[in-house]
Amino acid sequence: MRALRWHGKKDIRCDRVPDPQIEDGRDAILKVTSCAICGSDLHLFDGLMPGMEHGDIMGHEFMGEVVEVGRDNHKLKVGDRVVVPFTIVCGDCEQCRRGNFSVCERTNRNAHLAEKVFGHTTAGLFGYTHLTGGFAGGQAEYVRVPYADVGPVKVPGGMTDEQALFLGDIFPTGWQAAVQCDIQPTDTVAVWGAGPVGQFAIRSAILLGARQVICIDHVPERLQMAEAGGAIAINFQDESVLDRLKELTQGKGPEKCIDCVGMESHVTRSLDGIYDRVKQAVMLETDRPHVLREMIYVCRPAGVISIPGVYGGLVDKIPFGAAMNKGLTFRMGQTHVNRWADDLLQRIEDGQIDPSFVITHSVGLEDGPAMYETFRDKKDGCIKVVLKP
Repeated sequence: MRALRWHGKKDIRCDRVPDPQIEDGRDAILKVTSCAICGSDLHLFDGLMPGMEHGDIMGHEFMGEVVEVGRDNHKLKVGDRVVVPFTIVCGDCEQCRRGNFSVCERTNRNAHLAEKVFGHTTAGLFGYTHLTGGFAGGQAEYVRVPYADVGPVKVPGGMTDEQALFLGDIFPTGWQAAVQCDIQPTDTVAVWGAGPVGQFAIRSAILLGARQVICIDHVPERLQMAEAGGAIAINFQDESVLDRLKELTQGKGPEKCIDCVGMESHVTRSLDGIYDRVKQAVMLETDRPHVLREMIYVCRPAGVISIPGVYGGLVDKIPFGAAMNKGLTFRMGQTHVNRWADDLLQRIEDGQIDPSFVITHSVGLEDGPAMYETFRDKKDGCIKVVLKP
């Protein structure tokens, strides 16, 4: 089969590899009908995440048709259409029983590596470094899905791939980011980053009843999409984020702040942005946390900071004293996809939202390597790429 594989920093290739095989009775083999390039994949493309190995198959956002089922899997049958959450969950451990699926205690087959880095293991993830299990990803023609009697979400017959695909990651990620803000009808919610997750966080905050949603970015096409979704746009290259937020909140600041940028903040004009790039270049810092610092500064006292944006390692000069003295609450983490999937599937069926709005590019798998660069550099108005194996 064909698959997109990591061969080093900025080196993704479409290669021929052996087809996956059933390895456990709970497995399923999926023929991938649609997959996507996620912003988190760009961290791997740019060489910012440890634990990648030559030849690893990329991709954690995919769906398709079941073509083979393990003997112990009684949930799925050949021919089922499913979307697969990017977090691999066992359904039986203490964390899974509590609905904390992204920190499943059993599915990371390299738990000993994760424990060295994080103190405790997290769940296994598809196509995302050997710290999270080294599982083959879904940017391929076929993929093995472990624990397939728990994770996959069946897709109704009348729903298109484009509507269902993002239930595997970015839609529930944006939704969880908004839900963990505990949004009230009087709240202003500020979202940093108008990429795919930011777009879903905006629409989720509006669905959850926020009085006002504000989006901070600098890419015109992304800000236009945010405005179409009901947000007030701030272009940080054209105006002061601090001054504009004060104006929109009568000087009090937003009650809820969502970081949909994470470790690769692209701010270059600010002093801290320059500082981060220098420290990153000499390997004294792994991530660029400009957005995190800015959120702590502008968030209203007793507010909530929600962080779905991925951080990979060490950050510096975080104004923790400000966060403590303002009484801010931090909520963060990888997404508990299966906690939200059924509700969000129903919202799509009810017409509350059509997730396909975010797609700007749809290409064949062989065009995937070039699209990594297009997506990373935001060329050609690119916001979300769907690949069709």
